[in-house]
Amino acid sequence: MTTINRLTAKQVEKIKAAGDYCDGGGLYLQVSGKNAKSWIFRYSLRTRARQMGLGSASRITLAAVRDERDKYNRLLRDQIDPIEHRKRQRAETARAEAATITFKEAAAAYCAAHRAGWKSFKHATQWAASLSTYAEPTIGNLAVRDINTGHIHRMLEPIWPVMPDTASRVRGRIESVLDWARVKGYRDGENPARWRGNLDHLLPKPSKVRKVEHYAALPYAELPAFMEKLRRQQGPAARALEFTILTSARLSESRNATLQEIDHSSKVWTVPAERMKGGKEHRVPLCKRAIELAAMGDTQHLFPSPYFPDNAISESRLRELLRHLGHGDITIHGFRATFKTWAMERTRFDNPTVESALAHISGSRVERAYMRGDVLEKRRQLMNAWADFCESPPAKSADRVVPLRSA
Repeated sequence: MTTINRLTAKQVEKIKAAGDYCDGGGLYLQVSGKNAKSWIFRYSLRTRARQMGLGSASRITLAAVRDERDKYNRLLRDQIDPIEHRKRQRAETARAEAATITFKEAAAAYCAAHRAGWKSFKHATQWAASLSTYAEPTIGNLAVRDINTGHIHRMLEPIWPVMPDTASRVRGRIESVLDWARVKGYRDGENPARWRGNLDHLLPKPSKVRKVEHYAALPYAELPAFMEKLRRQQGPAARALEFTILTSARLSESRNATLQEIDHSSKVWTVPAERMKGGKEHRVPLCKRAIELAAMGDTQHLFPSPYFPDNAISESRLRELLRHLGHGDITIHGFRATFKTWAMERTRFDNPTVESALAHISGSRVERAYMRGDVLEKRRQLMNAWADFCESPPAKSADRVVPLRSA
């Protein structure tokens, strides 16, 4: 009776019933209930019974797997454990790969692995572009296992004092890539891009070199006159800018607004979490004029591009409109500062309500834990008062104080 090589290739192909089918010499074909077939090798060494998987029968032929079995039986004759032997071989292969994988390759692999979890395509693009621009010219072709603190310092030093925010982001991204490389077995030891206890001894804190630059904003006393000029303009750019100002939204939130996000019955615009800076859904109460602007949308986007109707209006079109109106010196984001200054100086609405209207996270962690609502009705009063101010006659608007009315 044959004790080895009992199976044939045709039998391996035809077997359907679940079970273990012995080929001899410790080799088995294992068939699961789902007709999945795999090879296993069973052996005993120093009274210890073990089993190792050799791969799927759909990818490894009977002849090839018998060669594997024979190799492992030769190891057993020399008292070498096949499983431990395979582990050592894989570790050596990983070390060999680590000797050649460059930072550029590691960064590409890291981006590919994490892209699905990033907030947007734009964020993923910026992530990769910053490494390509600032890191790769210096360390891109270095093996990740050879990169040290000196390399990182040499790369960051020229940009640290002139663009500290960008440099700090790049440092953090390099740290993430090198952490990934360590976990993958491509490098050992401390991360040379780590800040605390490492680069903080070589570079000043970003806050010490950062120049605080606020978004240029229009003084609120000048806003009614500006809105009067804006309402006379035609086209989606003018309507998008007016809607942005009336809702005090971030431009990325307003220009990408869709018809589906507007509830005309409750006069509420719900901005989905993926478009919010804080990653949390935000409800915006709409004044009468904002509802009228929302009703003008005749495509998926409230404010479509005049050239590409399937796309939202571009930010550059709104900046161009500002320049056309004689205000190229201010920013669109600055209108949020205009709103905040007006609310603090000319109304009696409390700061938490104003901050909530701006979708800012305010208060301590304990305060936020107890505050479960979004003060929507309070904010509705605030936004209606803001709309009234925006539409007020320029000569009478500056000194008007808006009281906090009861709901």
